Amino acid sequence: MSYTEVENYFKEHHMEDRIHLFDESTATVEEAANVLGVEPNQIAKTMAFQLKEHPIVIVTEGGARIANAKYKATFGQKAKMVKFDELEDKIGHPAGGVCPFAVKPDVKVYLDESVKKHDIIYPAAGLPNSAIKLTLEELEKYTQPFEWVDVTK
Repeated sequence: MSYTEVENYFKEHHMEDRIHLFDESTATVEEAANVLGVEPNQIAKTMAFQLKEHPIVIVTEGGARIANAKYKATFGQKAKMVKFDELEDKIGHPAGGVCPFAVKPDVKVYLDESVKKHDIIYPAAGLPNSAIKLTLEELEKYTQPFEWVDVTK
């Protein structure tokens, strides 16, 4: 899975024109904020973790960091990120392009409370030089989160 799957997903919703590809990298929060001309916290950072049962992704605001105690209280185990070289195989997207759309079937999507601070947010779209502009309501609608969580500092 990759950008093509994300694009096809948004085509189903007549929103593929909202995805943008850039000549510059948007792989990090800082790079994405610079390219898009927005505050870093408006970038929707999607982090991939490996639970014992299956992989998950958690979408947070750009500057948020995982609070280990909150993560453990929520998921019943320590936070273990998916290894860089396993992202495409386990999640469906490469490093820098990990997003909560068109993920592999066993990946559960969680939205962190930190994104609720923003009316507009910019997640990646399957490539390390892509983004899509979404309202908070659209983010929730199109990610179809398994659950909202509060796992950030």
